[in-house]
Amino acid sequence: MPRDVVVTSGNSRFLQEISVGPHLLKCDELVAVGGDDAGPNPYELLLAGLGACTGITLRMYADRKGWPLKSVRVRLMHERIYARDCADCETKEGMLDLIKREIALVGELSDDQRQRLLEIANRCPVHRALTSEVRIETRLAPMHVPAFQNRHVGH
Repeated sequence: MPRDVVVTSGNSRFLQEISVGPHLLKCDELVAVGGDDAGPNPYELLLAGLGACTGITLRMYADRKGWPLKSVRVRLMHERIYARDCADCETKEGMLDLIKREIALVGELSDDQRQRLLEIANRCPVHRALTSEVRIETRLAPMHVPAFQNRHVGH
């Protein structure tokens, strides 16, 4: 059953306190942009979600196939690029987001197995969400009723 993610402004300028069920996280901006670097920034959390989903998806697939995958390391980077610099992108004007993902597979895998796992990485649910049409519906919560129960992250 999906759990609500609740994000609340923290005690410093950009600090955000995140609760997901019993899990507590922090999000902040780098000192260079006015934050306290008390946690990953929003793009880093997005990359972490993609990396975690990639690793989980590859583990599930390899286990189902009985392949000798010992571990997966996913390294991700995010940058903004000019659309005109991307020959195979649909967007042709302005800026777009580029996520670079490098996957290290540890285990005695054949070249065919490695290639298949690379293909499967592009099928993880978070990858699919990021590369498909996403609709976000936003509304204001009523002022008299809290939208969610929230626990604050300890400082």
